[in-house]
Amino acid sequence: MTSFAEHVAPAAELFPVAAPWPRRLGAAKTSYITRHVIDLVPSGDELMLAPATIPAAGDVILARVESIGAHDWIERPDGRKARLFAGDEIVVAYGARYATDAYEAVVPDDLGPCDLVAAGGMAGRVVGAYSGFAAPTRIVPIGRLAGPDGRGLTVRDGAPIRPAPVPPPVHPPVVAVVGTSMNAGKTTSAASLVRGVTRSGRRVGAAKVTGTGAGNDRWHLVDAGGAPVLDFTDAGFPSTHLVSPDDLVATYFGLLSAVAAAEPDMVVIEIADGVAHVETARLLADPAVRATLSGVLFAAGDALGALSGVNLLRSWHLRVTAVTGMVTASPLAAREAAALVDVPVVTTSELMDPSIAAALVSLDSEAA
Repeated sequence: MTSFAEHVAPAAELFPVAAPWPRRLGAAKTSYITRHVIDLVPSGDELMLAPATIPAAGDVILARVESIGAHDWIERPDGRKARLFAGDEIVVAYGARYATDAYEAVVPDDLGPCDLVAAGGMAGRVVGAYSGFAAPTRIVPIGRLAGPDGRGLTVRDGAPIRPAPVPPPVHPPVVAVVGTSMNAGKTTSAASLVRGVTRSGRRVGAAKVTGTGAGNDRWHLVDAGGAPVLDFTDAGFPSTHLVSPDDLVATYFGLLSAVAAAEPDMVVIEIADGVAHVETARLLADPAVRATLSGVLFAAGDALGALSGVNLLRSWHLRVTAVTGMVTASPLAAREAAALVDVPVVTTSELMDPSIAAALVSLDSEAA
């Protein structure tokens, strides 16, 4: 009788030490942030890596997972959460992160070991963390992926949307959703508004123009009925933290132009983090950006946040249509907010009501 071992290939054949590049790339776990770049990597039998340089935001690298920390999964391009194990190879991009309830991270100044700072697929160096937040997953860069010409690839190389210096000459009404901070309920509010307006029979396009690259918010807007739905990674940025004001405004106009080209009845724009965040404040204070906005929906965490946020937005000459977000999760907190502000305080459930949603954005003639 033959043994089981005689029926299988030697271990060296089953698990080659150095897999050819096509198989190696296929085995690597590609991230959401790098989804537009991977097809630019040339096929061949050897691993093609660009000459080493000082890392910059957007550079796409192949890295090995050294140890598992806070992020024990990575988001794949299709949104699936792929579990990570020590020894895995992943395709990620360098970027800076601003997350008051997670990490503050910067782009490293060398190709040495660093951190997986976001599950969407961003590498960086953690310089600060929310108290009690777990230590980051550690990764070791193997090299920067190269294009056909041998030049190192960036997320911008595969981006389908190009930043634009000016807004589109014609576009539908645009409502921005901003908030007091992270986790104030911005994405839930934006998706609820999309759902409500969609239920009223209108077509709604949407875009998330700032933040840290991840598909969760985009899928939420898609599932609510938004079409098309884009985000800043489609314009070539792994995140928008520390992006220059000119690039930030051009990204906004580029995404707005692309969404408006589909001729929706309105556009919902989510602007991440809080209005105190530097990039968010710069974007909202830009006169050309303000001129595109029909109104602003403000997500607040509490009543005082609602009051200060409404006053700040008005100081930037923005029209606040309503307060919503986490403050409305508590009827008592919602009443507190309603006593302090002179705009409607609406729950996310109410935003999904087609008549309320349409009235808030002045799409019904009787609401105008």
